[in-house]
Amino acid sequence: MTADATRNPATPPSPRWSDDAVIYQIYPRSFADGDGDGVGDLRGVLDRLSHIVDLGVDAIWLSPFYPSPQNDAGYDVADYVDVDPLFGTLADFDELVARAHSAGIRIIVDLVPNHTSSEHPWFQAALAAEAGDPARDLYVIRPGREDGEAPPNNWTSVFGGPAWTRLPGSDEWYLHIFDPTQPDLDWSNPAVHEAFADILRFWLDRGVDGFRVDVAHGLVKAEGLPDHVPALGPDGAPVPASEPTAASPYFDQEGVHEIYREWRRILDAHPGERILVAEAWVEPLERLFRYVRADEMDQAFNFAFLMTGWDAVGLARAIEDTFAAAAEVGAAPTWVLSNHDTVRHTSRFGVAEPPPHQRGIGPDDPQPDLALGRRRASAMALIELGLPGSAYLYQGDELGLPEHTNLPAAVRHDPVFARSGGAELGRDGARTPYPWAASAPNLGFGTPAGTDTWLPQPETHAALARDAQEAAADSMLHLYRGLLRTRRELGLGRGVFAWHPVHDPERGLIAFTVGTETGPVLVAANLSADPIALPEATGRTLLAASSPAAWDGRALSGESAVWVALA
Repeated sequence: MTADATRNPATPPSPRWSDDAVIYQIYPRSFADGDGDGVGDLRGVLDRLSHIVDLGVDAIWLSPFYPSPQNDAGYDVADYVDVDPLFGTLADFDELVARAHSAGIRIIVDLVPNHTSSEHPWFQAALAAEAGDPARDLYVIRPGREDGEAPPNNWTSVFGGPAWTRLPGSDEWYLHIFDPTQPDLDWSNPAVHEAFADILRFWLDRGVDGFRVDVAHGLVKAEGLPDHVPALGPDGAPVPASEPTAASPYFDQEGVHEIYREWRRILDAHPGERILVAEAWVEPLERLFRYVRADEMDQAFNFAFLMTGWDAVGLARAIEDTFAAAAEVGAAPTWVLSNHDTVRHTSRFGVAEPPPHQRGIGPDDPQPDLALGRRRASAMALIELGLPGSAYLYQGDELGLPEHTNLPAAVRHDPVFARSGGAELGRDGARTPYPWAASAPNLGFGTPAGTDTWLPQPETHAALARDAQEAAADSMLHLYRGLLRTRRELGLGRGVFAWHPVHDPERGLIAFTVGTETGPVLVAANLSADPIALPEATGRTLLAASSPAAWDGRALSGESAVWVALA
């Protein structure tokens, strides 16, 4: 890998606000509880909006808050144009949009178009209808094989088990790529397109600035719904269809792109710059970036970067490949370390073998070294926020929160856990309530003493609570604030990327420069355990992690990083 192997493209002709935005994901049920019932809500977000403003982000992405039976934490939507009473009201939502906009923060909402809840009126009508009734055509409902006794094909659910459930008293089956309470919509039906066009317009008219599209790669299924023939991994074993490396008849089909071209036209018809963000577990990166061609979406989550982990060679490759793929379509890259579906990176970086995507970390697994994980998380923050492009933060990243690794089975909510018979622990460990105050009941989440929060909080979160970090000048919270302030002041998100001559991932050194209007900034991260001399890094130190002592102007300590304004 040569020092000048990769440069990002010139600034696009019409750069959008999102090209360098830092976007903060709020998982509403776990951010702040405004009504004391143990579950976070929109009123809680309003109460804590100043924290987000002080942090210095550009936008908020809200995970689902729609009416839902909550079988999959709101990703089973029963009404796309309202707010679940669990989270508040449409008036609360409108107030949040207005207050965020007045503070210069945009609002992105989650949209779940692959499936609805089984309690959605559309599906209830399908259940009540006879075979051949148009009400059934909104969903992927097909006759079974073997006179209806067997499902239409061999597809399996991402959450475990078969992807088909038989309709009561019928030889027909309905598809659910996820949980049986999440029937898949049939996007070959124009009525589905029309319904979602109306949904988009409803929220655009309420002032939202964009949509994060759940399972963006899954809406269109292969024609004829053929059996899935598993790809084989390096070990010769079949690769599950849910893995992004596997060619699947229900993921990443060509027809999905026309849907996003339709949506692009709808968004562009509204004033302002409204964006579409793809949650698409697609590999390789060249295929992922097809979702962000000029007439489709604006961003796609960079899971290749997220899943690489603490690996200098792999990280360098992910960065290089991302810029190359982005350049092919003239899009801005994105960078992300954690979200509500993955083990928190502070914990991933503290174990020798990070768990697979949905496996989680449980009490019987090797426990993360939290000091090591936080040290590495600090260094990775300098890499993520130093890279040109857009960055996503998951609530708690700014505190360095670890995974809750000791959740008992009785309190787990994730359908992945139940559907897999406990073989997959699921994602609850990354979703526990945010710690606001170290000494308050339920760590200041807003739930009064004597009332349980919807998931228990780990004891380790008390020392990491926001008020404790506010009082400590060397905390992760202050590091993130400094990073975001410096990134904005220098325009790093729109700078020009180049590998620095000392870049040497084989030794564990990630080093690149970002050209800005005020001069180049060096971002150097030592992913090895030993110090590495950087005699070329002469200039003004901007920020260092994991501690100021990690960088003395000559050598960078192991597992640390630095930003230097080069002389």
